[in-house]
Amino acid sequence: MAVLEIPQGTRLQMCFAPELGEKPEFDMSASFFKSLDDSCFLMSIPMKGGKPVQIDETQKLLLRYGEGDEIMFVTAYCDDIVKQGIRNYWKLRRVSENRQYFQRKDERYKAALGVKYTSPLWPLKSDGSIDYEDGITLDISAGGLAMYLSTRFDVGAICKLTLPAIESEGVSTVRDIVSAVCWYREAPIGSPHRFVCGIQFRFADDMEKDDVRNYISSVKHAYRL
Repeated sequence: MAVLEIPQGTRLQMCFAPELGEKPEFDMSASFFKSLDDSCFLMSIPMKGGKPVQIDETQKLLLRYGEGDEIMFVTAYCDDIVKQGIRNYWKLRRVSENRQYFQRKDERYKAALGVKYTSPLWPLKSDGSIDYEDGITLDISAGGLAMYLSTRFDVGAICKLTLPAIESEGVSTVRDIVSAVCWYREAPIGSPHRFVCGIQFRFADDMEKDDVRNYISSVKHAYRL
């Protein structure tokens, strides 16, 4: 992870990290003070309802800053209270890269599809082929998907997905699609895999984009979504 380059005094909206599938409610606020290294930074003691929040080292936090199409997210734990001059600050330890979200233009559909994935960085086998691992989608749209998997990826990493054939409205031409990891976190206890991540499709041209839209239409029809 790179050092957070946030101007001092930037307002941070905060909440306790929600469970998978729940919408975050940013009901706390603080201001960024400074980065200490590539994983730790200081911020003012957050306020909620006009009162300072009590520190809880076991509670994961979700922070949001920025505006428009460049809203950024960070997940972190509070490790300590640090005194700088006459003020006290929370010392936070990041557990994920920045996650940049854009307003979604494509409707997402809840569907558990078995997918296979691989990485161009994985070593080739003796016959020149490359291994694929199995994952399960949580939801899917024409722009990307969220999925369970058991491989640790960095945010921004490139991978290739193989989507399952859908027997509806003809056989889709979509099979392999290059993608990028947008966000990443540990899966809740009881999940089928160790991690869950968000994937954004990378299209080579408009034809590829249309193929994926047709595929999503097939998924919607086949599963009555």
